[in-house]
Amino acid sequence: MKEQSYAEQLREELTYKPKHGGAAMSEDEIKRADEFCEDYKDFLNTAKTEREAVIEAVKLAEIAGFVPFEKGKVYTAGQKVYKVNRGKAVILAVIGSKPLSEGVRLAIAHIDSPRLDLKPNPLYEADELALFKTHYYGGIKKYQWTTIPLSMHGVVCLKNGEKIEVRVGEDEGDPQFCVTDVLPHLGTEQAKKPLGTAIPAENLNILIGSRPIADDKGGDLVKLNVLKILNEKYGIVESDFLSSEIEFVPAAKARDLGFDRSMIGAYGHDDRVCAYPALMAALTCNAPEHTAVTILTDKEETGSDGNTGLNSAYMKYFIYDLAEMQGFSGRDVLSASECLSADVNAAFDPTYADVYEKRNSCYLNKGVCITKYTGSRGKGGTSDASAEYMSRVRTLLDRKNVLWQIGELGKVDAGGGGTVAKYVSNLDVETVDLGVPVLSMHAPWEVVAKIDVYMAYRAFYEFFLD
Repeated sequence: MKEQSYAEQLREELTYKPKHGGAAMSEDEIKRADEFCEDYKDFLNTAKTEREAVIEAVKLAEIAGFVPFEKGKVYTAGQKVYKVNRGKAVILAVIGSKPLSEGVRLAIAHIDSPRLDLKPNPLYEADELALFKTHYYGGIKKYQWTTIPLSMHGVVCLKNGEKIEVRVGEDEGDPQFCVTDVLPHLGTEQAKKPLGTAIPAENLNILIGSRPIADDKGGDLVKLNVLKILNEKYGIVESDFLSSEIEFVPAAKARDLGFDRSMIGAYGHDDRVCAYPALMAALTCNAPEHTAVTILTDKEETGSDGNTGLNSAYMKYFIYDLAEMQGFSGRDVLSASECLSADVNAAFDPTYADVYEKRNSCYLNKGVCITKYTGSRGKGGTSDASAEYMSRVRTLLDRKNVLWQIGELGKVDAGGGGTVAKYVSNLDVETVDLGVPVLSMHAPWEVVAKIDVYMAYRAFYEFFLD
C-alpha cells in the first residue's frame, strides 16, 4: 500500500468531502440497501395518496405489534401504539424505558405529494368528450402533467354517510386517464409562451370518456354515460362529488433506474422516501431508552395547515397525552425532546448546474442530507438548527457509520422551499431536517438512489436508539 504524503494526510484529517456510498460501503451493506428498497418500491405502488399511506402504515404497524392508542391508559416500556388522525395522518410510538420528562425522539415525514385534485363540481361535457376539472395540489410544473397516464384515487362520501373508496388505473386491465395537449403542428403560439404559462391551470382537464348513451336524445350524453358507469360501480350521483376527495396521480409503477439498478424512479418520493424509512425505524425499534415517535403527516405541500397538517395541534396533543400518562407536563416533555424533520432535499443535477451551489449541494449516493435551514429570501420561514444540535446529529451519524452529507436547496437567489421543521421547533423542540436527495423533485417521476434510502432508515433507527 502506497504511503500517504504529508499533504494527503492533512487533506484526510482536515478537509470535508462526503464519500460515495458505492465506494464507502461493503458489498453486503449495498445488498441490504437494495433489499430494503424492494419493500420500499412496493410501498410506493400501494400508497400513492396520504390516505393509502396511512392504511399501509397501520397494516404494517399491526403486524409489528402496534395497537391503537387509548388516552388515559398507562403504557410501559417496549409497548407500541399508534393513532390515526382522520385517515390522513398517523402517529406511531414505542414507549421508552426512560421517563418522558427526558423527552421523546421524533421523526416526522409527510405523506402527501403534488397531484391533480378534482374540483368540487368537476364533471362536464365539451364537444362530445367527458372531462374532469382539476385544481392542482402543491408546487408543480403544469406542463409535466399533460399526456402522461393517470390513475384515480380517493373517497366519495354519500349523502347517507356511506364512504366509497375509489382506485382506478393501477390494476392490470384498468382504464387510465390523461390531460391532453396541443400537437406541435398547431402549437406555434403555445411554444412562444414561458413554461410557467404555456399550460394554464384551467387546461389541466382530465379526459375520462367519449361514448354517448346509445339510442337516446338530448345533450351531454357522453357525460351521462360516465355518470351511469360510476353509479353502477360505486352507487354515486353527480352531487356526491361535492363531498369527495378525489386525486389523480401518475399511474406508473416504481421501477429500478439505470443499467446498474442503483436508483429508483417513481411518483411520490417527496416525501414517502423519508416516510417509509421513518416508519420502518419505528417498526423495528423494540427497546428504546427515550420514547420513539414517528409521525406521518399530511398537507405539507400546501403549507401544513388544516387539522391533518403539522401546523395544527394534533401532534402536540398526542405528546401531552403521553406526558399526562406519567404525570408530567406536556410542555416540559416537548422542551426536552429532539426531532429529525424527515424531508427531502434537491440532489445536484449536472444538467441544471446553474441553479445549484456545488459546495453546499447534496448528491445521489452520498447518504442522507442534513439541511440546517430551508426557507427563502434570507432564510425566511425556517427554523435554522443550532450549532449544538447540528453537532449532536453529525456526531451520532459518524459514530454509527451512517453516510451523511450537508445540503442547501440550490443557490440563495434561485428560489427556496420549506419543511415541517419550523412547526416542530416552534414548540421548543430541537429540530433539524434530515432526508434523502431527490432528482426531478415534484415531477410526476422523481429519482432517488437506493443507498440514500437505506441510509435514511439507518439514521432514524440509530436516532431512536441513541
